[in-house]
Amino acid sequence: MAQPPNTTSQVPAGPVSRVRAQMMHDIVALEVVGRLSDLVEDLELALQLALAEGPRGVVCDLSAVLDGSEPDAIAQLATAGRHVRDWAAIPVAVACQDPQVRGELASYPLGRHLIVTATMASAVSEVVASPIPAVHWLRLAPHPTAPRTSRDFVTRALLDWRLGRVIPTASLVVSELVTNSTMYAGSDIALSVSWHLGALRLAVRDNSPRLPRQVYSVLDLHGRGLTIVAGLSRAFGVLPTSDGGKVVWAVLDASPPRTSERGSRVNPAGKGSPMVTAPNMLPQLARRPSPLFSQRATMRSFG
Repeated sequence: MAQPPNTTSQVPAGPVSRVRAQMMHDIVALEVVGRLSDLVEDLELALQLALAEGPRGVVCDLSAVLDGSEPDAIAQLATAGRHVRDWAAIPVAVACQDPQVRGELASYPLGRHLIVTATMASAVSEVVASPIPAVHWLRLAPHPTAPRTSRDFVTRALLDWRLGRVIPTASLVVSELVTNSTMYAGSDIALSVSWHLGALRLAVRDNSPRLPRQVYSVLDLHGRGLTIVAGLSRAFGVLPTSDGGKVVWAVLDASPPRTSERGSRVNPAGKGSPMVTAPNMLPQLARRPSPLFSQRATMRSFG
């Protein structure tokens, strides 16, 4: 899912994209060239595509942006902070030499969720210094047994992290997400469960651009599955992927166990932790020819 280090690719953000994505040690660097007002929508799409890959972090390089002090463009750029507000495990940084732009970004509530620095080096350094989440991955086939398998998988992960009290809610949410993907995507599924600073993120990736739909699931006899998912989640949304698919995710509250409840199997996440899957080890979905995902109206967050 992630690109090899030090490779460059064009982000499919429009007919002629001026946003270039590059992997640097599991961090996605987005380089933009031109006027910020002309680029901010392309940058938002490129950011969503990058976040869908589950990188260590994303750094937006604005050093080549011209006339970057346009108030409307800065206000729109600040809304990128909602991604970090909803899931802080993937930090988003902005490197900009213009102190006025940095100050205005910090003046917006959502902008305060961003790492804002003057140089790329300092932005990358702050991203690297941020905590690493605990992550488990599972690949599923689009089979009727997939929802049950996903529930069992999430249950095992939560027990491993001593988060048993979250199991009923997480099982219902992941079952609904996987059921939707199984019924409407018809492709392999990459399921991830992540725990970070009191938040649990359940994410389902498939190869279909179709948005999740309301269905009657096994665990919800009233056919209100997605409504319940939204109600149980701190945040809930969809990210497009560069291969024409999507990642549907939900974040739940999951405070860490008290010290007296912790066992030897609960380890702080780190580079050496068995709970962490590095981006270059993530499961690869079977890729199939598909048009570029360019329906911007569908890229919305429900958080």
